[in-house]
Amino acid sequence: MKKFNIRKVLDGLTAASSSSASAQSGNKENDAIPESLQSEHFQLCKTVRHGFPHQPSSMAFDPVQKILAIGTQSGALRLFGRAGVECYCQHESEAAVIQLQFLVNEGALVSALTDDSIHLWNLRQKQPAILHTLKFSKERITFCHLPFQSKWLYVGTERGNIYIVNVESFTLSGYVIMWNKAIELSTKTHPGPVVHISDNPMDEGKLLIGYECGIVVLWDLKCKKADCRYNYDEAIHSVAWHHEGKQFICSHSDGTLTTWNVRAPAKPVQTITPHGKQSKDGKKPEPCKPILKVEYKTTRAGDPFMVLSGGLSYDTLGRRSCLTVMHGKSTTVLEMDYPIVDFLTLCETPYPNDFQEPYAVVVLLEKDLVVIDLGQIGYPVFENPYPLSIHESPVTCCEYFADCPAELIPALYSVGCRQKRQGCSKKEWPISGGNWGQGTHSYPEILVTGHADGSVKFWDASALMLQVLYKLKTAKVFERARGKEEKPSTDIVDEDPFAIQTLSWCPESRIFCVAGVSAHVIIYRFSKQEVTTEVIPLLEVRLQCELNDVGSPDGAVEQTPTLPTPGTTSSSPQESEPTPPTSTGSNSSDGPRDNVPCLKVRSTALNQSSGYQVELVVQLLWVSGEPPQPITSLAVNSAYGLVVFGNSNGLAVVDYLQKTLLLHMGTLELYSPTEPYLRQPCSPRKTQPSGAGCETNEGTNTTEERCKSPTSGPTSPYNSDEERKQQRFMQKVKSKSRRFSKTVANDFAKMSRKISSPTTEHKTDMAEIVLRQCFHKQSGSVKVARRPGTAPMLDVQRSQSCGSFNTNNVFARSRNSSVTSIDRESREAISSFQLCDSFPRKTDPASAPGPSLWVGTSQGAVLAVSLSMPPDGDQRLQEPVGVSPCGTLVRLKGGVLTMAFLDTSGALIPRPCELWFEPNATNQDRERPKRRPPASSPANSEGQYAVVCSEKQAKVVSLPSQACVHKHNITDASFVLRAEVVQLAGGLCIVCFCANGHIMALSLPSLRPLLDVNYLPLTDMRIARTFCFSNLGQALYMNSSMEIQRITYSQETCDNLQEMLSELFTPVETPEAPNRGFFKGLFGGGAQSLDREDLFGETTAGKASSSLAQHIPGPGGMEGMKGAASGVVGDLARARIALDERGQKLGELEDRTAAMMASADSFSKHAHGIMLKYKDKKWYQL
Repeated sequence: MKKFNIRKVLDGLTAASSSSASAQSGNKENDAIPESLQSEHFQLCKTVRHGFPHQPSSMAFDPVQKILAIGTQSGALRLFGRAGVECYCQHESEAAVIQLQFLVNEGALVSALTDDSIHLWNLRQKQPAILHTLKFSKERITFCHLPFQSKWLYVGTERGNIYIVNVESFTLSGYVIMWNKAIELSTKTHPGPVVHISDNPMDEGKLLIGYECGIVVLWDLKCKKADCRYNYDEAIHSVAWHHEGKQFICSHSDGTLTTWNVRAPAKPVQTITPHGKQSKDGKKPEPCKPILKVEYKTTRAGDPFMVLSGGLSYDTLGRRSCLTVMHGKSTTVLEMDYPIVDFLTLCETPYPNDFQEPYAVVVLLEKDLVVIDLGQIGYPVFENPYPLSIHESPVTCCEYFADCPAELIPALYSVGCRQKRQGCSKKEWPISGGNWGQGTHSYPEILVTGHADGSVKFWDASALMLQVLYKLKTAKVFERARGKEEKPSTDIVDEDPFAIQTLSWCPESRIFCVAGVSAHVIIYRFSKQEVTTEVIPLLEVRLQCELNDVGSPDGAVEQTPTLPTPGTTSSSPQESEPTPPTSTGSNSSDGPRDNVPCLKVRSTALNQSSGYQVELVVQLLWVSGEPPQPITSLAVNSAYGLVVFGNSNGLAVVDYLQKTLLLHMGTLELYSPTEPYLRQPCSPRKTQPSGAGCETNEGTNTTEERCKSPTSGPTSPYNSDEERKQQRFMQKVKSKSRRFSKTVANDFAKMSRKISSPTTEHKTDMAEIVLRQCFHKQSGSVKVARRPGTAPMLDVQRSQSCGSFNTNNVFARSRNSSVTSIDRESREAISSFQLCDSFPRKTDPASAPGPSLWVGTSQGAVLAVSLSMPPDGDQRLQEPVGVSPCGTLVRLKGGVLTMAFLDTSGALIPRPCELWFEPNATNQDRERPKRRPPASSPANSEGQYAVVCSEKQAKVVSLPSQACVHKHNITDASFVLRAEVVQLAGGLCIVCFCANGHIMALSLPSLRPLLDVNYLPLTDMRIARTFCFSNLGQALYMNSSMEIQRITYSQETCDNLQEMLSELFTPVETPEAPNRGFFKGLFGGGAQSLDREDLFGETTAGKASSSLAQHIPGPGGMEGMKGAASGVVGDLARARIALDERGQKLGELEDRTAAMMASADSFSKHAHGIMLKYKDKKWYQL
């Protein structure tokens, strides 16, 4: 019996109802395309984090390993070595890090948190892990101190007690210094928390304890009593020792520094106020701000250095934070850009009892890291090699490009190295520890970030590193207001008018395009030569396509504008560019602003250095007192020489080679008149000059008039008295509607709070009825903004031409498909573009694909525009480009996010592009490269697959038949924020990031789910704005305003991640201890050691109370490391450990062998001497 196959029956029905050509293409559509990607090719994990640590709180430095550690208020740890060596780790509790202490040259770090826990981190592995945790339960931790080459950690608490922890076992010692024994018995008040602990550099048995109230105690560890007590009236913030151990310095809350002799506790030897004003009568200087920290470092050949933060006079309220360096008789005040969090002085030796020889100061600021060179006059700063300037101006958008052209990074670096900061120290960066990872992937990666000040930065993101290559300042194109009084009234944003909204880049041709928040677009070309541009090319566009708010006064019926018909083209550039592109609009206070841009392009010459240079500036204009809408989508194509951009009013196509406007029309005008998706607009506005803009004009206006360049001559705006009356009526009603809009919006807000989940269908209907009931009470209109993920709510309007609302119809329409006009927003914004060679119409499959523009809207429509390109060469610069809208090709749920095209074999069809050439070369030297055609198989001419992904679903459509081959609903409860078609492991897939935190991957072209991981819920709109995918399994986003988190969704990258990560710990010998000298060793003047094991061990001090702290083993122990290590990386790690152990054992064996040989030699000599002594003697002579 023959098996029944319903799929073949359906194929037969389809073939019977279509032509023979369509039947052949239909058979090809149903052919299965082999897909290489499987679910085992995907795995999601974090890789590295770049940028400045968000909200830093503490800092530590290993002087032997040359590693810097920074803790943050969110419990994060960032470790830095040489350029490119970075590491990120996180405490699970996310409590703030109050202090960090390195076990110098041991590959370990101790962190103290505000939740009263202490953690020991193992830095000998590429991904640091916690070995031990000690959680205090009764007292709050305020200060920690770990002496050099000691395993005993001193922990001071808020109650004034000091506990001692063994860092090897992370257990408490029974030795405790109680506050009531440390202070004098006559003291009636509590001394406050412990703010400082340090041991005497020359006597490890003497511990210096500083209390907040101003009391300093020198504690004898052996005798368990206080040797000396030093009292001062002001609170103490920090203490610093002289390396000889005879003096120490305290910083106080009144801006003073007190120097004390250890043997003279009665009063300080010296009291100074570095920034205090000395009074004429010799009295005490005026009090200053607290000196938060002081460090005292000595030199062998000169005067000591005293470095302090704070202490400025109170009359300097507007002054920024300063770091003061006192060296001999000179005092240098270094002003910082941000408040100082902490600072450390880097010295040549790690031993505290030797001359320190300071060479640099690391200053941790709230938003920057500065390293000051103490060895040069003027104290210049080192050039920072880390990517810490991401937040120099807030990031507004970013794009990630993997597998770029190999010559692109050197080209950007060559022009960017000339922008380096001048006046920096010539010495090498002092934080130079660690080693780079041995990554297997070496493809070029570039990150482009747009910022609020109008700047754009290009970063080299290859091999898990990040380095700035080049910085472009787009604000140079415009005039800057010198003060608030000079600020133009046409600005649509109060702050950051030059902020980057979106960007588009063609890496092959190096054509770069940005769109700003002030509704401007700038096209750049890359050049290695400097040029001076006398007049910046400017093109101004009127793009204002709105629906009318009210009906006409005479109750006329609704009027529909004539829609463009296929085959129409724009006016020629010769017709649209006879006049210079200057604004002739008005901006007076008497009438509404019209025909004026938001920003003024500079009128003077612009000197453009090598790098990106302005090719063309496009600005949207104010129309009848209304500002231009923000640009929502942007695309550039170097092969076509076109830039397209769109917003909620419509789109514009610009030919940047001829510097003309080819097309500008509303989104509704792109629809075909016979389409079922078309939503007819109300009567058009009459408030603009006809032919000068892109508003929905009356039917008498032709397509050519709508597509004219804005630089064309204006025509008369009003031709009759009736039109003037109608205009006055419309303005009157609109002003009345503004008074009601606030009341209506408040009523709707109250009702919307009762609707818990507006994403459901029934609750959306309730919200719509509430809104419509408000409009039955008041005439006019209101526009309700739609939240992401909610059902669309349109601008409800009531007029004579539209009639009143029917509640039953509202319910019926809202439950139908979203393609009906009543369930869509009044403004259908442009959400995405794609310029490519494709089939914009249902044509014969035998025909070749041609240039086309694909437009995606916020309502899920995908529309096509056919392009007719002139031949290359001089004809391309003279003949116009033909533009013909083709109507809707496909519709999806939610706004369209991305589009791509595949050939019939399933391979990605790259966008056509032009290879880069030097634009400023002479005519003899210029060799303009030919356009690079799409690298696709011969099957491309037989047909294509269009891949479209929206906020809700994805579809694969066969071209030119426009039949939907595959469809997949991505999410129902949430919505997609970012989607891209990427290449991975030799295959193609769609990767999506949803608002509920899920990262998904779908195969192509079958849209089979490959990955679905709940990774990161959307808690900050910054994540949605900056999340971006790239090829080869890479992605990134801004997890804070200062940091970029990179992730991978590739199994191959996760497997090789251990090899790719940098290594923090490297074997380095500890410097030799300072030589005590003959006389110091003879008379006991050198440093005195202390057997802390005998003093703090369990046999002597006993066990501590188990209720004081709880020991928690960490996951980073050796057992956990051995269990987690697997594969090649684990084998190599074990082999390296075994090799080190074998080398150590061989060294010990060699030492024992040498000792045995020496002993044997000594025994031989001794035996030979005895033999010679008794050789000639008789037995009775013995």
